[in-house]
Amino acid sequence: MPGIEIDLDKIFHNAKTLVTRLKAHGISVTGITKACCGSPQLAKVLLRAGVTSLGDSRIENIERLREAGINATITLIRSPMISQVDRVVAAADISLNTEPDVIRALSDAAQKARKRHGIILMVELGDLREGVMPCDVEKTVQSLRKLPNITFLGLGANLACRNGVSPDNRNMAKLSVLADHIDATAGAFAAPMSVVSGGNSSNLNWVFAGGKMGRINNLRLGEAILLGCEPLHRQAITGLHTDAIRLITEVIESKTKPSKPWGTLAQTAFGTPLLPRDEGDIFQSILAIGQQDVDPDGLYPPMGIKILGASSDHLVLNTGDTKAPVGSEISFWPDYAALLRCMTSPYIDKAYIGKAIAPRIIPQPVSAFLG
Repeated sequence: MPGIEIDLDKIFHNAKTLVTRLKAHGISVTGITKACCGSPQLAKVLLRAGVTSLGDSRIENIERLREAGINATITLIRSPMISQVDRVVAAADISLNTEPDVIRALSDAAQKARKRHGIILMVELGDLREGVMPCDVEKTVQSLRKLPNITFLGLGANLACRNGVSPDNRNMAKLSVLADHIDATAGAFAAPMSVVSGGNSSNLNWVFAGGKMGRINNLRLGEAILLGCEPLHRQAITGLHTDAIRLITEVIESKTKPSKPWGTLAQTAFGTPLLPRDEGDIFQSILAIGQQDVDPDGLYPPMGIKILGASSDHLVLNTGDTKAPVGSEISFWPDYAALLRCMTSPYIDKAYIGKAIAPRIIPQPVSAFLG
């Protein structure tokens, strides 16, 4: 304790369901492993469920997958650090990029390693995280196509991560129009782009509501597969499990206490707290987990239990009529932010359950992407 329990059978069902539904729209799925720190167990389940490739934001996670024998096509989905280009070329087949200087460094590293490295150029569509401005896409593609040992695969975009800009027909059409323009002006000897990666789990509402796909033929999915919900409104996706992952904690104190603090109030270790409402005496329990391990705002407690607050190492609950004794367990369902922090914490045990790992995985060959 504390521990994260990950049900691979439920995750397999979620991934398989989404792969099948999106295939009907002409869209392939890149399964994202970053929330589980590049877990080989998760990667094998995603591949068995039919994802055409894997993706992760950290080169350390991709190296972990390679060390575990995962031979599928893997994409680095965060722009590479120029200081890590040798590692990126060695472990990742493809990377998402925005900076010409980084792409040139990748080209040099790929030449040195006698390998080809695939590039998906990210386009800024309004969320103001990463991406080349649309007016600069053509000249950027022209320059990277001249680089040795680099294969330009296509365009990508990312929405809803920084400012919550939702994918819709307008911004997805912009990406499709850019793809058509780049192909039309590429010249007779340039291969048409094979990938137009429209975004992440936040694109699912747009797809399933009958959006116009245009050139969009790939999505990068993590949250929807793991948690069974879409990120825009955190609503459950029909037919998916929303309880595949749970956080199990242990009670270390359980007492009746006043609900309102007394004395002169100042800031806490994490800023100025909201003054709690005076509800008289309550049955308060403390769990052996805190801000260092999890985002308390991202935990869904059992019925009748309320999260009151957290310090570095303590999570404080009003357990209501549930007088949880010391040593008892209380389980929570995490949202994506809470899951990320839990999986990163070395103080939380990670347990994979289920029988969804197949003895043999047949990955999509790299040649399908790099040519």
